[in-house]
Amino acid sequence: MNRRGFLGALSALSLTASLPGAALAMTDAQARALVDAAVADINKVIASGKSLDAMIRDFERIFVKYGDVPIIARSALGVDARRASPAQLNAYTAAFQGYIARKYGRRFEEFVGGRIEVEAARRVKSFHEVHTRAFLRGEAPFAVDFLVSDKSGRPRFFDMIIEGISLRISEKEEIGAMLDARNGDIALLTEDLKRAG
Repeated sequence: MNRRGFLGALSALSLTASLPGAALAMTDAQARALVDAAVADINKVIASGKSLDAMIRDFERIFVKYGDVPIIARSALGVDARRASPAQLNAYTAAFQGYIARKYGRRFEEFVGGRIEVEAARRVKSFHEVHTRAFLRGEAPFAVDFLVSDKSGRPRFFDMIIEGISLRISEKEEIGAMLDARNGDIALLTEDLKRAG
């Protein structure tokens, strides 16, 4: 697995609607604890010996546990979310959740034999940056920065930066391109997301 694959494999855990607003009172320790817990859950799935389909289901549970799915989905949709009805937005969000789980959950098998080590956490403006190092088979170790905010009421990921690439922005671009290919039809995008990934 290369850095690009690693980037994709973790992106579902890193998205958030927008840059965080005022944090409530999160500490470096709380931000680090979130990253520790997420990494531990991922490693359990990788080491479980389950089938790929079962790992994908587990991955979806991890995504829901550590990410604010409605906000993440809305962020990926961008400004087009404003013209969606509540029913359309709910249907899209459910489809997006499954799409992300399938798309990135399939990469779990490539993580076997690798690990992520949490190194340090620090406050940056209204959020916290947690530095980790990824060790994958056949790859030199590389840094991954998790950006964490408590904007939603508890610590959650809102982005990951791997070699200068923002996962939040990358996924927003992907969904935007898919919507453009469907002439801005959110309902059609939703139906296609149910089968994609």
